[in-house]
Amino acid sequence: MASSKKLKILFVTSEVVPFIKTGGLADVSSALPQKLQELGHQVRIVVPKYGAIDERKYKIHEVVRLKDLTTKIGEKDVVFSLRSSFLVGQKVRVQIYFLDNEEYFGNRPSLYINPLTGNDFDDNDERFILLAKSVFELISKLGWVPDIIHCNDWQCGLIPAYQKTLFKDDETFKSVKTLFTIHNLSFQGEFPKSSFSKTGLPEELNNTKGVIHDGKVNFMKTALTFADHINTVSETYAKELCKDKEISGSLQTLLCKRQKDIAGIINGIDSSIWNPEKDKHIAKKYSIKNLENKLDNKKALAEKFGFDFDENKPIIGMIGRLSDPKGFDLVKDAFSELMKLNIHLIILGTGEKKYHKFFDSQITKYSKKFSCYLGFDDELAHLIEAGSDMFLMPSKTEPCGLNQMYSLIYGTVPVVHETGGLADTVENYNEKTKTGTGFVFKKYDHKEMLKEIKRAIKIYSKNKADWQKIMKEGMKQNFTWLNSAKNYVNLYKDIVS
Repeated sequence: MASSKKLKILFVTSEVVPFIKTGGLADVSSALPQKLQELGHQVRIVVPKYGAIDERKYKIHEVVRLKDLTTKIGEKDVVFSLRSSFLVGQKVRVQIYFLDNEEYFGNRPSLYINPLTGNDFDDNDERFILLAKSVFELISKLGWVPDIIHCNDWQCGLIPAYQKTLFKDDETFKSVKTLFTIHNLSFQGEFPKSSFSKTGLPEELNNTKGVIHDGKVNFMKTALTFADHINTVSETYAKELCKDKEISGSLQTLLCKRQKDIAGIINGIDSSIWNPEKDKHIAKKYSIKNLENKLDNKKALAEKFGFDFDENKPIIGMIGRLSDPKGFDLVKDAFSELMKLNIHLIILGTGEKKYHKFFDSQITKYSKKFSCYLGFDDELAHLIEAGSDMFLMPSKTEPCGLNQMYSLIYGTVPVVHETGGLADTVENYNEKTKTGTGFVFKKYDHKEMLKEIKRAIKIYSKNKADWQKIMKEGMKQNFTWLNSAKNYVNLYKDIVS
């Protein structure tokens, strides 16, 4: 197969920036299709049209051939339309289709969870059965047949199963391949066994060889069973999926069985947004050539949180969900020790109540050393990345992680736990060879974390030249989406051939 062949890629996802977002999936679903199109491939996106999406603003319009289509979900006749618009990037426009059905995606206060109960919407099974089915309608009605359907996370989990069963004899879909990307294995789309009858899948899949896992219909498991190929968002995480029971849980056996079909491709970062030379949110722009300007950001950050500015006292920043998987249990266990160190610690994020309570109680106790903002503030996130000297990211598991990449690019030295994407992007500093971009602890333990923080502080305080070298090494890293997109193209080509 000629490697210059241009591919047709249908990218199916449950969220895309700037239309709708709850997490990193939305950023990937926007940046990757744009880069693929820039590389000359033909990309189209499918996403639900949630009530919160402004159709006037985004010029979303009817497509006659894709209006009032019908399908069955269980015994129910469901009418839906696929409406069209463009994802407008800096260099390209990517065609995007919005799955429109008022009952399932119209007026809801959030994407997946009912904020009143804190539980998933009861009909999430039906909502994402419809997303999967709409993909086949779209292709049939348009006659635009992709080489590959790129499915993302559990919400797209049934697509590979439909393709391999209901559509296996359909000429249109015979040569179409599926890639399934795991962005987060902890959310699997689990539903009662009775949901099987709603899918319309053949009865022979109504068992543990098919879509049932631990007595439930499991969308993630379905995708892992039927997709032609699987990938996840870093090489180390791809390896950990089979090796580490704590990460893969009850899906470990299946993941090991498919190990040879699992690739790891690290996410990129959007350098038009995260770039200290162009960042509009920070106090003063800077680059590797004028690092002294970074100090203005440190000063602004210290003042913002009411600290006395001290050039020689390192500020350690943290941004993230306050939860156990993100390593906040280690921070809590190490807190009194951390407060004995000559540092300022700043945390931005929201999460579990126990952490809100804990950090609130520590602010008054250590007001000269510690502060936190319990909420989310994008502008503040940029200032923390630019103004901190170090960035602490002790996640227990981390499929990819973006903040450690932002930190490196901003010359803010990361201190991380060796897992997933953190292991792939941060090279532990070696004092003998004077190489590395950050500080990495292997064992998930608060004492190990403290040891690395202390090692970082020692070099920061005693050896400014070495510290600058670590900063500059990080700033030279290349995490652009262009690299990641090229890796995806190579993977697509392998799958198609």
